[in-house]
Amino acid sequence: MDDKAKYTDWNKRSDIKAELKADLIVLLAENDYPPIDRDEVYKEIFEQSKLFIRNR
Repeated sequence: MDDKAKYTDWNKRSDIKAELKADLIVLLAENDYPPIDRDEVYKEIFEQSKLFIRNR
């Protein structure tokens, strides 16, 4: 996440957001989460990631 968040406009650039989502999905899959694939889970985690980056 840090390498994507170094761009000040990361939240406005769709290419960076798409890369971040893909990285998160891969990371979650490597750790066997979620047990059942659901788009809502990925959306929730992506929103949490955006908040984490903004507030750190």
